[in-house]
Amino acid sequence: MGKKLFVGNLPFEANDQDLVEIFKQVGEVASAKVIMDRFTNRSKGFGFVEMATDELAQQAIQQFHGADFNGRAMTVNEARPMEPRENRGPREGGFGGRGPREGGFGGGGGGRGPRGDRGDRGGFRG
Repeated sequence: MGKKLFVGNLPFEANDQDLVEIFKQVGEVASAKVIMDRFTNRSKGFGFVEMATDELAQQAIQQFHGADFNGRAMTVNEARPMEPRENRGPREGGFGGRGPREGGFGGGGGGRGPRGDRGDRGGFRG
């Protein structure tokens, strides 16, 4: 059993100190981290707790898996290493302007021809 635990289904108001307060009921907490969304600065609803020993980690799983935390049943189990993400190739879309026309913010010019113009400017020819 590893010392690092995954803690899921946390309320969005939860913070690192909340996890320390809960898990120190079992024993010494080496570290606690609630994962935050970088854009909203709000909890993503999960975090990690590292207990001082493997035995304390096992006790924490037994005591807190399914336990209520502000109306939510926590999921507590041994943390697994993050699986590598598959290579998705070059990123497209967004504001990068990497499509065939290369427009967008930071793009390459919106599809201008070799003379730098935007076409013949002759208007609509149906």
